[in-house]
Amino acid sequence: MKLAIVFIGLLGFLWGSTSADSNINISNDNDTNDGGQRVSINNEHNIANIDNDNGWNSWNAIWDYKTGFAATRIFAKKTCIVHRLNKKVVPALQDLEKMSKERKANVHAGPSPQSLQYQIEPEETKDLTQFGSPIENMCKGLQTYQAQEVQGQSFFFYSGSCFQAGLLWLLNFSFCGETTAV
Repeated sequence: MKLAIVFIGLLGFLWGSTSADSNINISNDNDTNDGGQRVSINNEHNIANIDNDNGWNSWNAIWDYKTGFAATRIFAKKTCIVHRLNKKVVPALQDLEKMSKERKANVHAGPSPQSLQYQIEPEETKDLTQFGSPIENMCKGLQTYQAQEVQGQSFFFYSGSCFQAGLLWLLNFSFCGETTAV
């Protein structure tokens, strides 16, 4: 009887840990200045949380697959930038861990990461509830701006300031436009 209880408990633990949360702990140690990076996945809520630790250039992001929005909090600017997830380019939540491990193993041999460019809208966004509670909670109390994906050659001639963020050798993001720091 005790053995059956232990087995059921172990089975419940293993099933619960694989169905709700899985963590990717991969460090950017490929001779860049990006610092360490950790991605946490919550399958139950369809969210990926990306933490990039690089001193003054640290940032974190939430990709909310349920709402289709993502937000990047830039610590140095005390700012959040919210944009739509481009589901044609951003890996599905279930594929994120597998792709990141494959890409890390072939970082120097594989193709360059895909890049997405965003233009930050000049008006601050006040109503954060429209983006869902995870993004609302992360950006609450910070100046928050929406950004629109920009495609085409005209973007490459932009002369203003841009913030660069890369995800585990898979994607590079550029957020360009002016935000006012607190």
